Amino acid sequence: MTEHEHVRVAVIGSGFGGLGAAVRLRREGITDFVVLERAGSVGGTWRDNSYPGCACDVPSHLYSFSFAPHPDWPRTFSGQEHIRAYLEHVTDVFGLRPHLRFDSEVKMMTWDQEKLRWGIETSRGFLTADVVVSATGPLSDPKIPDIPGIDSFPGKVFHSARWDHDYDLRGKRVAMIGTGASAIQIVPAIQPDVSRLTLFQRTPPWVMPRVDRAITGAERWLHKQLPFTTQARRGLLWGIRELQVQAFTKRPDELGLVERLARRNMARAVHDPALRAKLTPDYRIGCKRILLSNTYYPALTRANVDVVASGLAKIDGSTLVAADGSTAEVDAIIFGTGFHVTDMPIADRVVGTEGRTLAEVWRDGMKSLRGATAAGFPNWMTIIGPNTGLGNSSMILMIESQLNYMADYVRQLDVLGGRAALDARPAAVEGWNDKVQERMLRTVWNTGGCTSWYLDANGRNTTIWPGTTTEFRSATRRVDLGEYEVLRAPGSSTPGPRTPESRTKNSGTKGAKKVEAGA
Repeated sequence: MTEHEHVRVAVIGSGFGGLGAAVRLRREGITDFVVLERAGSVGGTWRDNSYPGCACDVPSHLYSFSFAPHPDWPRTFSGQEHIRAYLEHVTDVFGLRPHLRFDSEVKMMTWDQEKLRWGIETSRGFLTADVVVSATGPLSDPKIPDIPGIDSFPGKVFHSARWDHDYDLRGKRVAMIGTGASAIQIVPAIQPDVSRLTLFQRTPPWVMPRVDRAITGAERWLHKQLPFTTQARRGLLWGIRELQVQAFTKRPDELGLVERLARRNMARAVHDPALRAKLTPDYRIGCKRILLSNTYYPALTRANVDVVASGLAKIDGSTLVAADGSTAEVDAIIFGTGFHVTDMPIADRVVGTEGRTLAEVWRDGMKSLRGATAAGFPNWMTIIGPNTGLGNSSMILMIESQLNYMADYVRQLDVLGGRAALDARPAAVEGWNDKVQERMLRTVWNTGGCTSWYLDANGRNTTIWPGTTTEFRSATRRVDLGEYEVLRAPGSSTPGPRTPESRTKNSGTKGAKKVEAGA
């Protein structure tokens, strides 16, 4: 007989979603939980993405938890180091460190139908949990395209989310692959230092000015002394973005004015007609995420920068060859090619009731009930699940809505009492997704004429929420038991509900209890 750890809830990941889940569990009176993190510190994507110029494109006061306002943000759009420091602060203020299990990558999660709990194999051992909350996030596993000849490249290669700070780019010939949100921050940050920068652009982005500035000492003092001013600032930022949603979801033609402003922004910085033609998108603005920068276009006009209006096709030694035949000799390649969003690797590591992985169930496209639960995977839920992404506002708003749903999910299990589990009914999952996809048909993301990372391999938008954050909060306020099948362990009776004391019993200082294997 050996001993292993058993917890009420296992949270996977310690970014905004994972830390938010941990805080919410504690506020619900649940301390019998762990947060499994594959790295050695908290922060999620804001720990992993430390490339030069990394910053958020959502205003600081909106890109923070409503239950943990931060009156001391230094800029209106915060840099990576400030956001990561904020997450460390949240970890300490809410006493989450005893629950953290660092260097504990989840290898496999398997549902035990007899015991109604999850068996979780990690890089540091095995544990079981009644409930799993997967908060790995869609921006956690970098995607590097399979370019012919990449293995023969003699220079340095890395992804923007795995930046090699030991490699000195000064004086080097560098290729930047991609023109997404990371690339437009990296290009102006490294352009002054490299001898030559070649940007391989498969599709040009729409870029709007970034209205960023330092937040004055007077403003920060006011927010500290009068907390309601921080709430008011956040509310204003939120309200403006809620009003914009209609144009993205119902009336894409109204985005024409925004498109003209973006063209004017480009024209102010790029005077060369040939370069301007390369940088002008041929799709409706908003179809891909609208990017914000005051320095991207100016950087592209510098003498040591070349823009190749074609994707990278192959690599021959140190020569990069574009699809249009253009070539460039480089010393280093930086991939800003995004992440595995519609094919999240964590799905390969979740085995449900029928012995199939979540990836197998989602082979034709991700589907979940209210962005949280999947049929055949009882007591398993995801934060930032399918169709919960946003094209114009803060993901923290969506995360907090899902935390409401998670909290009520655990409450319902407590009310049921005993060894119980909730499994989303297939009809409920299909019904929810049919409605989401029907609403998606007229959105700019589906009608704007672009191919984006919002779409899966089948051209289906499984990423974006086609509505306001208010609508999503309303839809996830409570768990409807009619959408779930209640499972009970074989031979178990129906006991009374759990008491608040039983929710934290035997939690210990680490928020976990020990049981004998097989018990």
